[in-house]
Amino acid sequence: MRSLIDVADDDPKRDGTALDIEPLSIYAPHSQVPDENPSRRTFFKMTFGGAVAGLVTATTMEFVAPPRVFAQSALSPDAALQELMDGNRRFSTGHLSSREHDLEILKQQTVDKQEPFAAVLSCADSRVPVELLFDQTIGHIFVTRIAGNVATSEIIASLEYGAAVLGTKVILVMGHGNCGAVKATIQGKQVPGQISALFPHIQPAVDQAGPNLEAATKANAKIHASLLRQSSTVISGLVKENKLKVVAAYYDLATGVVSLVE
Repeated sequence: MRSLIDVADDDPKRDGTALDIEPLSIYAPHSQVPDENPSRRTFFKMTFGGAVAGLVTATTMEFVAPPRVFAQSALSPDAALQELMDGNRRFSTGHLSSREHDLEILKQQTVDKQEPFAAVLSCADSRVPVELLFDQTIGHIFVTRIAGNVATSEIIASLEYGAAVLGTKVILVMGHGNCGAVKATIQGKQVPGQISALFPHIQPAVDQAGPNLEAATKANAKIHASLLRQSSTVISGLVKENKLKVVAAYYDLATGVVSLVE
């Protein structure tokens, strides 16, 4: 297992459309980041051009394709993961920089479109504020949350949208310390309402890792990251083309550190 602190391009023209729009930076750069890293410089640029909608004609029907929105930069999947790693390092060491961004400008430029560079499948737990712990701000992360961070069909559909339409370059499936959903699955007690509907999704991890809560939580993140890579033709296709990375991670509530789970 590697800590995000220790772990150190795709063309954004995903549909082949040539863009002649001059990018305009709307982010305050992180002062800690050296200038010699071109991917970090380009990360904080966003184009103001609208997405291009194509008219597709079939033999028996005609429809307008949804507008494609391009990712915020030409980050590769590895570079997108690195940005999350760097952000968590800033969070866990108390050197947040996302507060420096001009939120008024960010809100104005994300009213009509979103261009996140990463997606995170997180638990619904209130102790896991995804954007904060990766030191990111408006429009940077496409977040899906569900108790136990499990890949249901609805979650998969959301992440497919993030990857195929919005252009996210990495999907992080993140479990966390003292997860109530995993703990309840381990205990297997009777619960009210529909809470038990989560158990079948988490039980394979408990079967694999046993009653140890941390081990089962990490196993659960790995299983659902694998499920995303294998069960979604959209996601698996992008992974095979090296346009997307899907990884599992574990968030330590006490230290604030996110670690990759391998």
